[in-house]
Amino acid sequence: MTGPRLILVGPPGSGKSTVGRLAAERLGVDLRDTDADVEAAVGKAISDIFTEDGEPAFRSAEEQAVATAVREHSGVLALGGGAILSERTRAVLAGQRVAFLNVGLGEGVRRTGLSTARPLLAGVNPRATFKQLLDARLPLYRQVAAIEVDTDERTPDEVVDAVLAAVENVGTP
Repeated sequence: MTGPRLILVGPPGSGKSTVGRLAAERLGVDLRDTDADVEAAVGKAISDIFTEDGEPAFRSAEEQAVATAVREHSGVLALGGGAILSERTRAVLAGQRVAFLNVGLGEGVRRTGLSTARPLLAGVNPRATFKQLLDARLPLYRQVAAIEVDTDERTPDEVVDAVLAAVENVGTP
């Protein structure tokens, strides 16, 4: 199989970056984050891309970043929370080792707070926005992932333990 050893997907606050870093350390590989790839390619922060260029411009750049990273990277890959919205991205993820880090509504809102780094959650009612996001994306996360790990009431190390144990049990897709 080519591609990353492990790809992490999930909503904002699920722990993709933290779990990705820890998993990469344990596996002795590099972590790559497609949000960072988008920022480097476009030359501005994601929040600025959303504000100045709009969500469609961001999603287009994200789609390209994911396709490139899956093709080039052999370590752990963390995707932005909305990357799975793209049908092309879902096709790129087919046959890869994808783990969905699931987070409940209350915990997700607590972890993300009112972060300006998360433009889709900024607004009048972040809890309602987060619920809509979860409702829309949950089936797509489950569509692309062979592994699902609940992150509520678990430390990042416990999540990594669960993810790596599940990857070992799933093997090569």
